Amino acid sequence: MGSTRNPQNALPLQVAAVCHRRRGQAVEFLLVNTNGGSKWTFPKGDPESSLSHGQAAEREAWEEAGVRGSIEPRHFHLYIHSKGVFWKPPGVREFVVKAFLLQVEVEEQPPETARNPTWFGPEEAKKILAKGREIKYARELQAVIDRAMERIGAANAMVATR
Repeated sequence: MGSTRNPQNALPLQVAAVCHRRRGQAVEFLLVNTNGGSKWTFPKGDPESSLSHGQAAEREAWEEAGVRGSIEPRHFHLYIHSKGVFWKPPGVREFVVKAFLLQVEVEEQPPETARNPTWFGPEEAKKILAKGREIKYARELQAVIDRAMERIGAANAMVATR
C-alpha cells in the first residue's frame, strides 16, 4: 500500500538564493544578517504563488542582498532551518528550505538596508553560518556550502570540456 502525504504535518517551505561569485580561482558566497542581526544566513523567504520557487529565491536575493544574476531553475539542495527560541512565543519553528544557486552578475544597494550583505570564502562562510546556532542547524547550513561547491565545480568542469 502506498504512503499518503499529510500536508498538515509537513514543515512550512521557504526558498533561498545561495549567491556566489568567482574571484580568480576562488569562490565566494554572499551572506546576509538575519532579521535580528545576530546571525548570518542566505537570502531567503516564503515562496509566492505567482512565482516559481526559483523566481521567489531570486526575488529574495534582490530584496535582502541587492544582487541579480543567473539562477538555476531547479533547487540543488534541501535543508532544515529554524527560527525563534523556545522561551519566546511562538517558540522554535522549523522550515524546509529549497536552495537555489545564483551566480551574481550585478550588485546594488539592497531594498532591505539592515541586512549587511557580505562576501565570504567557503570555509569562512561555513564558520560564520554555524556561529550562534544549534549544532544540527549549523551542520545543515554548512552542508549547503559543501553541496554548492560540488555543484559549482561540476558546472565549471562541464564548461571547461566544451
